[in-house]
Amino acid sequence: MSAARNAAKSRDSGTAGGAPATEARTERLRRRARFLRERSEARELRDRVQPRRTRTARMRQAMRMRTFRW
Repeated sequence: MSAARNAAKSRDSGTAGGAPATEARTERLRRRARFLRERSEARELRDRVQPRRTRTARMRQAMRMRTFRW
């Protein structure tokens, strides 16, 4: 069944024509932007809800950055 699904995907992707491939790329970029936005919002929410964990993570990151300075 997955082979049939993959064949249908390759037919629908429209790689032969220029316009459908551009639309698919645009849609992928739109989905990626939405994902990154939602991930950022989730991170901000977590930081507000768990301030101690946020402070600890910030301190760890600072230590990591100090370790690699010359």
